This record gives sequence, C-alpha cells and structure tokens, in this order.
Amino acid sequence: MTLLAILVGTVAAGVGSVWLAALMAFAMLARYTQHMLSMAAGALMATAFMHLLPEAFESEAGAHELFAMLLGGLVFFFLLDKAELWHHGHEHNHGPAQEAGNGDHAHHDHGHAHHAHGPRSGGWAVLAGDSVHAFGDGILIASAFLADMRLGVITSLAVLAHEVPHHIGDLVVLRHTSGTSRAALVKVSMAGTVTALGGLVGYFLVTQLHDYLPFFLVAASSSFVYVALADLIPQLQKQLGFRDTVAQVAWLLGGIALVTLVSSLAH
Repeated sequence: MTLLAILVGTVAAGVGSVWLAALMAFAMLARYTQHMLSMAAGALMATAFMHLLPEAFESEAGAHELFAMLLGGLVFFFLLDKAELWHHGHEHNHGPAQEAGNGDHAHHDHGHAHHAHGPRSGGWAVLAGDSVHAFGDGILIASAFLADMRLGVITSLAVLAHEVPHHIGDLVVLRHTSGTSRAALVKVSMAGTVTALGGLVGYFLVTQLHDYLPFFLVAASSSFVYVALADLIPQLQKQLGFRDTVAQVAWLLGGIALVTLVSSLAH
C-alpha cells in the first residue's frame, strides 16, 4: 500500500507539475506565474517547518545531529546553485551566440529554473538537469510517505507546487529548441517520470536504512527551505502597488493554508 502511494504521489508531483506548467505557459495563463511563486514559497515553508522538521525531531535522533544535517543541506544547495551559475556563465561566455535577451528574460520571469538560461542549443542539458532533480524529489517523497502517509501527501503537493514555475522556464526553452509546444511537453513530461524512479529507489533505500529516516526528512526540509528563501522569495521582493502586494501576501498565505488543509484532511 505504501509503495502504491509513493508511485501515485511521485507521478502526480513529477508529471502533474509539468502539465500544470504547460497550462500556464501555453494557454495564455502566464500572468499567474508570480502568484504561483508566492503560493509555492508558502507551501514549501509550511511543509518544512510545520510537518517535516517536527516529524524528524520527534524521533530518537539527536537534535544536534539533525540541526547539523539541516545546516549541511542548506550549504550543499547553496554550493550547487553556485556551481550551476558558474557553469551557465561560462557556457554563456564561451558557447554559441545567444538570442539577445532571451536567457535574461527567462531568468526574471520563471522561478526555480536556473538551468533554463543556457544556450538555446542546450535543450538536452535542461532535460538532464530536470531528470536529476526529479530523481531527488522522488527520494524525498518516498521518505515522507514512509514516515507518515499524511506527510507523503503534503510533500507530494509541495513538490508539485514548487516545480510548476520551474517547469514553465523549461517548457519555454524546449519549445524554442524543439520547434513545437507538443515536443517540449513530451520531453519535460518524460523527465518528470524520473520522479517515480526516485520514489522506487527511495522506498527500498529508506526501508533498509530506517534508522536514518529522520535525516532524510531533514534533507527534504533543507531543500524546501533553500528553494523558498533563496530562490522564490527574493523574486517576490520587488516594489509593487498596494493591490499587487496584498495579492502576493494572500497567495503566500494561501500556500501555507493549502498545506494545513491537506494535512487536516489526510489526518
């Protein structure tokens, strides 16, 4: 039963986020992208601080070790971002000529999609990055389901929420390199299915290493906290009118409320 739930959750998060992103990117709904960023940030922080971390700290693992894991995870994702930025800067400076402004536009308009700003010939590099990311998400979702079914549902929804703005950037790049929206959607959807593979591996890995489950949960938390605070929220920190500011805060609180609601219903 748990394995089936992991497969459903990983497919919903990995592939469902791609199709929601396609709806926004290809169906003239891109104006809602900023709202999705706000909602994703709220959902990620609520999942990390209200569910994953409390579950980890209720275990027999020591608080000192868990906090060290949280810190190490944040530093790891920071270094990963730095390496990715360096790689794309190097690629931009020494690779083929770019279409003016396209990469920068994607950078400002789309959430967790740093890897989508490279050369227009780098479609397969985008897919490779997506696949690796999706595999990691699958392991995190499996860890949450093995800890508690409610946590698994919440984590799947949180992954889905923060992957939507991420995939919008991917689809824009791949639509350009592939020539058609359909080809771009198929390619990114295939990368999204790797989430299920990560879920399978995570199921067997965490089963064998059950004592380390709290550390898997803290690793998931560090990923969510880093994405929310270092990637999504800085994009929301811009001067806006009163109405847009209220909408931004409302969507942020909506993300937190969504996690709370799903938690109570699943419970």
